[in-house]
Amino acid sequence: MESLQSRFVKYIFRSQVKKMDRLNIRVWDEHTSITTWREYCENGAAKAKLPAGVEAVPVQIDGLPAGLAAEWLQPTAACKAPRVEDAVIFYTHGGGYISGSCADHRALVAKLVASSGIRLLLFEYRLAPEHPFPAALEDSLTAYRWLLKQIQPTTQIIFAGESAGGGLILGTLLAMKDLIAQGETGLPMPIACISISPNTDMALTGKPNRVKGSIEPEGMGIYCSKYYVGDSDPCHPYISPLYGNLRGLPPILLTVGDNEGGLDDSVRFAEKAKAAGVDVKLIVGEGQLHCYPLLPDFIPESKQTMAEIYAFIRTHLNKKAIPA
Repeated sequence: MESLQSRFVKYIFRSQVKKMDRLNIRVWDEHTSITTWREYCENGAAKAKLPAGVEAVPVQIDGLPAGLAAEWLQPTAACKAPRVEDAVIFYTHGGGYISGSCADHRALVAKLVASSGIRLLLFEYRLAPEHPFPAALEDSLTAYRWLLKQIQPTTQIIFAGESAGGGLILGTLLAMKDLIAQGETGLPMPIACISISPNTDMALTGKPNRVKGSIEPEGMGIYCSKYYVGDSDPCHPYISPLYGNLRGLPPILLTVGDNEGGLDDSVRFAEKAKAAGVDVKLIVGEGQLHCYPLLPDFIPESKQTMAEIYAFIRTHLNKKAIPA
């Protein structure tokens, strides 16, 4: 049964619907202002603080276009989780491929650091509609190659991402698999991947999940897909990982709420991954919203699923990496 805390948070989120209506971003069409949406997301995150025991340290990633920020989110001495020195999380943020930044994701993503004690690389990539596919994928690969130069060869790498970033991190895995098959060396696959409420099908062929009182902007997914896909094929595996050859991917943990429109994206991807022999686990949160594990820990479902994410990480790291 869904917790009272979860219901309260959904009530708070739904109170934002009137504000979205005033800004003309509640129902999307070709006239919806992307700039207004980005400002709405940035302003909504402005008051969010990093969890105790986590700090943000800006870095410059060589090769990324000018204006794209990046930072390490890393545990401090006050972090409750044991600090893990020989592991790192490579993270691609969400935002429908049309929005998202370090600033508006920092506080959310830092929860992974606070719960695991593992430092995390958060970076920005070029956004649609100004920069459709393959810009985001190219930037993700650039950032990953940069990361490899900053760590020891023995450092264990975990991929993670949420929403569009959850799809991008899976697309990045597929692109890497192909590059390795084509002979590229020095591009190690991660030991595991965490994908939270991912967009796996930008062709939008999934079964709609009708959510009463949804807080997701109506029609937004259609325009995010249109802007990101551009002139490309929406079924290209790097755009829509659901259509890729998943055999050989590392262990994957997928989380999704049953109170969000993209439920079918995660369910179908998990089924296909399992059929391809991938070690995959799917967690469906009863009554939960989009990307619910990243919400505050006072929500029992969020706290429990973050604990399962941490357990998944522990399983795939060397036994000595994280103290029991």
